Amino acid sequence: MEISKAAILNKTHYGINIYAYVLKQYYSNQTVLSLTGRSCKIIKNPFNKDKETLKITIENNIAIHIDTELSSFKGDVFDFAQLYFDTENSEQLLIKISVALQLNLKSKPKEEDKFFHNAENTWIAKCSFFKAPIRNVFPAYTLWLHQIHSLIISTKYKSATESYRKITDTKEARKFKANNFDYVTFSGIFKKRNDKELIKHSNLLTLDFDHLENIIELKKHLLNDDYFDTELLFTSPSGKGLKWIIRVEISEITHSEYFKAVANYLSFTYNIEVDQSGKDVSRACFLSYDPTAFINKRHQLV
Repeated sequence: MEISKAAILNKTHYGINIYAYVLKQYYSNQTVLSLTGRSCKIIKNPFNKDKETLKITIENNIAIHIDTELSSFKGDVFDFAQLYFDTENSEQLLIKISVALQLNLKSKPKEEDKFFHNAENTWIAKCSFFKAPIRNVFPAYTLWLHQIHSLIISTKYKSATESYRKITDTKEARKFKANNFDYVTFSGIFKKRNDKELIKHSNLLTLDFDHLENIIELKKHLLNDDYFDTELLFTSPSGKGLKWIIRVEISEITHSEYFKAVANYLSFTYNIEVDQSGKDVSRACFLSYDPTAFINKRHQLV
């Protein structure tokens, strides 16, 4: 079935399931909706300081909402979904809803989805993307590596990155990062961010370097490494580290075994230690602002 508002409403009980999905991202340990007939019990509104002011009803075969305190806060389920998914246009919104709720609706292929291929290189990686905060463990959608790169070099995370780097208190910095940066699982597509919920491995491995004295020097070494091709390389949110994403062959050895081998290689070759969190296949990697981020040409658009 081709993607459309009507098709989505048909598969989500007039949109009620979309409200439930979005609310679950904010209140994961609570019952978020209680439907009686065509109305829901008034619940918390994440867009009004978590106050119990959100009222959802079904009218004319579509779920709509109002806020009992904010007169301007009203609309249908797609307006509500837009507040969470934050898309540039309605078509992208429908795609993100379909992917997030696993509705299996098809969209027409676009020119922007055609990638560089040749007879010797047909591999393209896909990863799960998660909206902040870090406690949200359910992916919003799946992204190609070039789409993640586009987010990093855009200004989307510029304000958060600059604000984060000004925080001097370690505890406050950790809290800010956890609540303000979207993140991805470079090593694969997940139903939920948990090693046991892996749907498909991307054949990517993330190596995280922190507290570097000379970032520029290490970047040059990594980009010219004799054994590993760099798929993506960018500066971490702190500005003092690097995120190095490389391709591995998981069919040969396990993810954790590969990580240990690469970590040992880096220690021996460059005398540098790697953040051990990368050994977890579901490892979360925060996205930051880096206009100079590198991406391998295999992932570039035609």
